[in-house]
Amino acid sequence: MTHASSERSALCDLFDRLGPDAPTLCEGWTTYDLAAHLVLRERRPDALPGVVLKPLAWHTASVQKGLKARHPYPELVGLLRRPGGVYGLLRFLDEPFNTLELLVHHEDVRRAQPSWEPRELPEDLERLIWERVSAGGKVMLRRSPVSVVLHRLGGGVALGGAQSGPKVEVTGRASELLLFCFGRQAHARVELRGDPDSIARLKSVRLGV
Repeated sequence: MTHASSERSALCDLFDRLGPDAPTLCEGWTTYDLAAHLVLRERRPDALPGVVLKPLAWHTASVQKGLKARHPYPELVGLLRRPGGVYGLLRFLDEPFNTLELLVHHEDVRRAQPSWEPRELPEDLERLIWERVSAGGKVMLRRSPVSVVLHRLGGGVALGGAQSGPKVEVTGRASELLLFCFGRQAHARVELRGDPDSIARLKSVRLGV
């Protein structure tokens, strides 16, 4: 089993366990909304541009709403259990393109529930996450108003954010740094070092791709 398939299975099990109305870290979205988003991402490529381009967001929202109207929640989760679209046809693409997406959204559901605790992820998955974070940190942190230095516990440093001015150092496991850089600052278990104003600015800005 690949890391992508493992995260997919665990997330769908959690969806089934919580039902359609549980909260997530995605603002305004329930588990039903998040399941529809993930199915859209894999099976409706025409709606993907609206995820990042505001002028097209109306189309993405319309497609997502339509998926919920056509598919009961258990059916949507069932669709998500197997890779769809190009990932269903070319299964070798599932691991490189979906591992981090599924992991982050798995945590979006887990960490919106009471009494959550971080998971112990396999070391090879932590290494893979760090490779992606260190390569893509500058993109994910591009909106940061302060300079950011990421320190991975166990070794590794990456830079991002503003090119000059105040600096904030963020330390944690690779998976926690990923969540931080994906805009889940309030729910990432990391240590922040810097002046309080810079830390507050970094924690409040919208990060991610």
